[in-house]
Amino acid sequence: MRIGIDYTAAVRQVAGIGRYTRELVSALLALESDNEYVIFAATGELRAGRWEREQERLRAAAGEHDAGRSGAPGRALAFRSLPLSDEWMARLWHRLRLPIPIDAVTGPLDLLYCPDFVLPPTRRATRTVVTVHDLSFLRWPEAYVAPLRRYLERVVPRSVTRADLVLADSAHTRSDIVSLLGGQRGKVRVLLSGVDPRFHPGFEVGDRAHLQAFYGFGERPYVLSVGTLQPRKNYVRLIQAFTALDTQTQLVIAGAPGWLYDEILAEAELHGERVRVVGFVDDADLPLAYRNAALFAMPSLYEGFGLPVLEAMACGVPVVCSNTSSLPEVAGDAALLIDPLDISALSQAMARALEDERLRQEMVAKGQKQSAHFTWQRAARELLCSFEQAAGDVDT
Repeated sequence: MRIGIDYTAAVRQVAGIGRYTRELVSALLALESDNEYVIFAATGELRAGRWEREQERLRAAAGEHDAGRSGAPGRALAFRSLPLSDEWMARLWHRLRLPIPIDAVTGPLDLLYCPDFVLPPTRRATRTVVTVHDLSFLRWPEAYVAPLRRYLERVVPRSVTRADLVLADSAHTRSDIVSLLGGQRGKVRVLLSGVDPRFHPGFEVGDRAHLQAFYGFGERPYVLSVGTLQPRKNYVRLIQAFTALDTQTQLVIAGAPGWLYDEILAEAELHGERVRVVGFVDDADLPLAYRNAALFAMPSLYEGFGLPVLEAMACGVPVVCSNTSSLPEVAGDAALLIDPLDISALSQAMARALEDERLRQEMVAKGQKQSAHFTWQRAARELLCSFEQAAGDVDT
């Protein structure tokens, strides 16, 4: 098959869906197949060199499988770019509804895969697969700015209806797609995320010094939380629960600014050095941040998957997280689960995980076992099967 992949999120978003797309597509290209892949992105106003570096990285991923076979060709791979920003692309395709198919950019496709909620126009013959990561904009609409919420409310249902196959990050998200958007159960398939091998336990000399030099934390024990600054992450309650503890540890919140985060910053400022909001931590430094933490906390109101929970577990760190949405499904029995609206319960769970050494050791062992079930190689193989299902090559 000739398969087009929308790589826009990967080149424009450093975290979240951007990282998901980079990891999944790299693992896909490393698989042996007869498919030809056309990777395209909206590259207008993109930082110089970013698209070129991603092309080089994907070419390397595509050649990995054949590296040991003398004379073997690399994966069939092509790149296309649209000289528009992602905002302008959304305006043209989804607000103005201009019927210009993506095939005009990529050339004829057998199948199109979009990993970021929405499908662009395509030729009628082109089969389509879209990933819907969560429906938090419907479950927690107050956690979104109005323009973004209205946009998602329009385009995501249309994309789910149009798609030949819809991929959900978890069984919980699959259930939401069926119940809230009327998605046909038979065409909504769960595709779990993976954990990269670079997330592993073990301290390295210089870890804490590096974190302190670049991000301003690491000189004292800390509880870590990772995620974009936005209301859905429930950071205000996390700060309130943490500061009720009698502990010498520090709370470190690592995440790029998102939206509606003024209350988060204001709450953090009330507590001086006890709470640090450090901004985005580079992908290369995330394993250091995890494995040097005393505890990882993720009391989100809603998650479509919750990859940081697994990354923390893989790094040998105990986890406290919400008992809502997909998080129990992802964490299994390896985390302490709490009601994210119950500040007292969150505080008590963090205290137990910090102070009870026997419990900590048990959580670390269970966390390592749980996280080992999730790999990007497995996700990529399931994605390839999903392509075949959407194309009609296998039974649904």
